[in-house]
Amino acid sequence: MSEVRSSAPQSNPAQNPAQNTVQSSNAGIWFALSAYGLWGLFPVYFKWLEDVPAFEVLLHRVVWSVGFLLVLVLVTKRWKAFVTVIKQPKMLRWLTLSAVTMAINWLVFIWAVANERILETSLGYFLNPLISIFLGMVFLSERLRRGQWIALSLAAAGVLAQVVIYGSLPWVALGVSISFGLYGLLRKQIPVESILGLFVETLILLPFALGYMVWLEQQGTLTFGHGDWHTNGLLLVSGVVTSIPLLLFAAGARRLPLMMMGFLQYLVPTISFSLAVLVYNEPVDDAKLMTFMAIWVALVIFTLEGLRNRRKSLLKPVA
Repeated sequence: MSEVRSSAPQSNPAQNPAQNTVQSSNAGIWFALSAYGLWGLFPVYFKWLEDVPAFEVLLHRVVWSVGFLLVLVLVTKRWKAFVTVIKQPKMLRWLTLSAVTMAINWLVFIWAVANERILETSLGYFLNPLISIFLGMVFLSERLRRGQWIALSLAAAGVLAQVVIYGSLPWVALGVSISFGLYGLLRKQIPVESILGLFVETLILLPFALGYMVWLEQQGTLTFGHGDWHTNGLLLVSGVVTSIPLLLFAAGARRLPLMMMGFLQYLVPTISFSLAVLVYNEPVDDAKLMTFMAIWVALVIFTLEGLRNRRKSLLKPVA
């Protein structure tokens, strides 16, 4: 028996690719769940800052993100890659556009949370995959399959129900989903990793953010430094709060298929929806429920159609 034990191969990831793949996949799932879970809990953090004007919260998010990401870029030895990026005018123009869409998304979300519109932000992030395929059709000339057309039509019907019943567009949901969809579309055109991309984007916004904070201080309306320590502390960690989920997401994306990442992303609006209804007691009337039902059915069709198309492409014989 002792000879059998001694002659058996030792467990070594380098010699066991299948086990190594499984371990990487399991780690990827935990990274992705952590990222999406934190993003889903964002309303809690920004709810704690509801007494601070939304625009000032946005400014702090930019300023402190730059500080945190600068440290991260230096520690991970990405400075040379950063210099390469900023020496490319075309890439900087793209990143300026993505920075603007990112800032709009952040501002709408922060404002919505402070004004008891978390439910609408969750609707926006449920809508996001459908908005993304629509933007792909418009800007990238991508052809939509029949299932995608059905899903988009259902989503449009859900939004139309809000217009008919309330007489106005659900602008928070559309603002969140369209700005985030445009951000994703722009970043798709920019060959830069997520950490460096976010660092450059926030760096582009930094002069405006600092200048506006100085102006607020001169006007005597700046909250930071004049409020309680709890509020000041929350604003100081906004850079960490912004960046940590992104790092976890990047780690998960490297280890998981895009399809699985896409499926897990629904965790974000699900958590936000639950917080809005169960914790913050936001009302869900019949009109909102009708819209959500239309979007949920559209997402089921969208997901099943994607899985079916992927299965067909895998089974398709190679010429």
